[in-house]
Amino acid sequence: MTFRQFFLAGSAALSALLLPSCALETLAPPMGRSGDQLVFSGRTWTVKGGQELFGPGPNYFSKDLYSAYTDSLGYLHLNIRQLDGRWYCSEVISNENLGYGTYSWEVEPNQLDLPTNTVLGLFTWDNNTLQSQANSEVDIEFSRWGNPNQNNTLHTSVQPVWFGSFYPERTRGHALPEAARTQPTTHEFRWAPEEITWTSYLGPKSANNVIATWKFDLNNPARVKQEGGITSAPIIIPAPGTTTNARMNLWLMQDQNAGPTGGQTYEVVIRSFTYHPL
Repeated sequence: MTFRQFFLAGSAALSALLLPSCALETLAPPMGRSGDQLVFSGRTWTVKGGQELFGPGPNYFSKDLYSAYTDSLGYLHLNIRQLDGRWYCSEVISNENLGYGTYSWEVEPNQLDLPTNTVLGLFTWDNNTLQSQANSEVDIEFSRWGNPNQNNTLHTSVQPVWFGSFYPERTRGHALPEAARTQPTTHEFRWAPEEITWTSYLGPKSANNVIATWKFDLNNPARVKQEGGITSAPIIIPAPGTTTNARMNLWLMQDQNAGPTGGQTYEVVIRSFTYHPL
């Protein structure tokens, strides 16, 4: 029997449950989907998928209804699940092009007890700016990066970080508080030409709820991204392009054929996404 980790949306104190897939799918029928289009937080997103391998990973990504969907509360569910003997990850891509501004996500608990090899990404991306702007990528990620003893499961980064050489000044790890096991968290970045600032909160956004913060500015050295035989221009803070969008994905960084560490289907629930342009 296949199991997934499910955080029951809407409860006051959310806790991890292990439920059979069939039981979960009865409790949380997929909504907000029309083909590969999904409506979440008032925006339309395209569900990524196909039979070929895609980055990151690389992994297989599924457009199956239970891989990415919204529930009756409007929350987005992203899953890593097994279909026909193959593990599939999930990703959704905003149809609207976005640029400089503040990006914010409210995420259900629990991002402390992640499977060792999974990554939840909340980020910007542009397929057409690799050479000029390192794909215009600014990241919030939750992962242990393959280390079961990793306590810093929240990571904030501006690319390039590790495409060719490793540039440690372009990423920071943060430890989430114990309360994040049972309370939702809010994570945002403000992307401007001269500075990117990340801030995370326990619960909703409030000056009293800050649990992590980091700033990256033009005082840092320019770096290049090397991928697929292409070397980007030297970049400090990447600029958005004309086709930059917001993305959310849940993927496997290793053991793609075995699935999430422990061999269980894994799910993350995102309550909301907001974007405010500069």
